[in-house]
Amino acid sequence: MRLRAWTLVGAGLLAVGAGPAYGAEGPPAEAARGSAQYAVQDLGTLGGSRSKATAIDGNTVVGASLTGGDAAEHAFAYDLRRHVMTDLGTLGASSRATRVQGDHVVGESELSPGGPTHGFAYNLRTRRLVDIGTLGGSGTNISGLDGDTVVGTSSLPGDAVTHAFAYSLRTRTMTDLGSLGGPAGNSTAAAVSGATVVGSSSLPNTPAATTHGFAYDLRTRTMADLGTLGGSSSTANDISGSTVVGRSRTAANALTGYAYDLRTGIRTDLGPRFLTAQLVSGSTVVGGDGMLSSSFDLTTRTSAVIGSGRGVTEVKQISGPLMAGNNFAPNSFAFVARADNGDFTYLTSLGGLNSSAAQVNGKGIVAGSAALPAADPATANGPFHAAVWVPHPAA
Repeated sequence: MRLRAWTLVGAGLLAVGAGPAYGAEGPPAEAARGSAQYAVQDLGTLGGSRSKATAIDGNTVVGASLTGGDAAEHAFAYDLRRHVMTDLGTLGASSRATRVQGDHVVGESELSPGGPTHGFAYNLRTRRLVDIGTLGGSGTNISGLDGDTVVGTSSLPGDAVTHAFAYSLRTRTMTDLGSLGGPAGNSTAAAVSGATVVGSSSLPNTPAATTHGFAYDLRTRTMADLGTLGGSSSTANDISGSTVVGRSRTAANALTGYAYDLRTGIRTDLGPRFLTAQLVSGSTVVGGDGMLSSSFDLTTRTSAVIGSGRGVTEVKQISGPLMAGNNFAPNSFAFVARADNGDFTYLTSLGGLNSSAAQVNGKGIVAGSAALPAADPATANGPFHAAVWVPHPAA
């Protein structure tokens, strides 16, 4: 059975797992069909009623699940080969895994109920959970993982200032990346690729809300200001190889997306269709304008709208030409798409109405969450479970 596009209604249903079954009567006649079929698999829970997957690498899916009796939320890792979900534990209270690469899982955990949150690293081979600590403040959050480098943002002593950091899983050391505004300035890390961390930073003698994107070289321990498209501010949101993408003010004070090549210094104005959620993989950039998402090929300089152009489209992750995301119109449905040929396929739920995609791996397997059937006929969704969608060639 080929997957179908549905009439989308009620994005809020995805968060609460229940609601009126708007649009549940079936797909529109012009349902979009992709060139591959996807089989959905329920990954289950750690004993509680709900779970969600946040990332996938190879055969490992990570996320968070309620434990027995819905007593707590714990990070998990699921092995797609052995069909086993492992509780990764906590640093004291709740935890959630957000990234996985090889044997390394990273995420965040509360030290006590309602208390500060620290980043953690879990080694799937040694089964050891490590608190990565802070830069002297009370909390950290994690935003990226590549190789043995974890990046994120931590508060400094007194919690008045936050700085981007890089943490080495090999040496278990955390490096303060500083800011473009000096020690008292604020910075946040967004992503890491190899030895380069990108993010956004405040500037000296400017309002705190005025930021510039930065690139930090972990080998030389230097932070470079990526500048702007002529305006006062910019951000850096993702990096692939030497290509950084983000948002910038122009000389006319308009907002636009951009791509910047760290090797050549060439800056590409992507236009107003790339104002939000800029992501990059190889030569392909994706982003949105608050309604629709689009792709841009930096080699051919061609752009295309992702999907049918109906509702709100949000790409969550891109891996090569493969993109995973969600479509709201206003209901929420997961999709997988290809940037190279425009292929776009909606992903089914687990018997309920809605679904949500988080990431796609190199094999085209999508990880996210999907609704079970609702016990109450007046609602659209039962509980959401972590799920994967496995592709099969079209018949």
